[in-house]
Amino acid sequence: MGISYSTAKWMAPTSFLIDFAAQQYGMLSKPNMKDIHDRNLSFFSPQPFFIAGFFFPQQLFQLAWLYRLYKLDPKKPGERGELDQMVDFVPYYSVGNLCIATWMVFWNSERLDISNIFVIINSVSQLYYVIAKLPAMNTDSTSSILTNIVSKTFAGIGVLDLLHNGSVAFAKDQPATTMVKALTGVAFGLASAASDWIFGGCLVYDLVALAVGQSALDSGWSKTLGAYAVGSAAIVAAKNLARPPYNGPNSGYTKTATDDVQDRV
Repeated sequence: MGISYSTAKWMAPTSFLIDFAAQQYGMLSKPNMKDIHDRNLSFFSPQPFFIAGFFFPQQLFQLAWLYRLYKLDPKKPGERGELDQMVDFVPYYSVGNLCIATWMVFWNSERLDISNIFVIINSVSQLYYVIAKLPAMNTDSTSSILTNIVSKTFAGIGVLDLLHNGSVAFAKDQPATTMVKALTGVAFGLASAASDWIFGGCLVYDLVALAVGQSALDSGWSKTLGAYAVGSAAIVAAKNLARPPYNGPNSGYTKTATDDVQDRV
């Protein structure tokens, strides 16, 4: 998915602006995105204000990341390495923004089956980048920190979007079955055990949003989700305190020979 520096510097902000415009449409149109949410509930319906509360600070990090993407100069050896990592993320970032924008159109049209297609594309692409492409965060690099925050928060909220849209599209007004409850606990437990502070924090946030959203629909399921959130937080904390996940002199991260080669490259 390699692209040029010049392409990255217009592609990323353009996709951000398209997504931002679509969000304004989603909030200001009638019916708006919350109206559609309230008419279509299921066992993975979160409290909608948790999603708004997530995206506001996340967009501030996006703006900081976009500014740095624009500012760094590939002609300067000291900046090129940082820029390369950011440019590598741009196609996934742009696909994510365009998918979210398109999702908004179909969501507000109450075509939840079609909107779910774009949720899947976005969530899978973000998770793929975080799992298979993203290097460990270097705490000495602002670009690395911002790329990790933006990509992992995109992927983290993508998990919630995947559960939410899928459930309302194909299981509207249905309660969580025993199988759904068990698989949710196992999946979040395993994901938490493999997560750093950022993505793991997003998983905990997802569970809290679901627990609060379900409190008015199914109090038993809501309490179970709350317990999962506490368990997920404990797993994330234990894993990352035992083995700090980031690179940098004060992070507790120990370089391997492979890391040294990658740094030189």
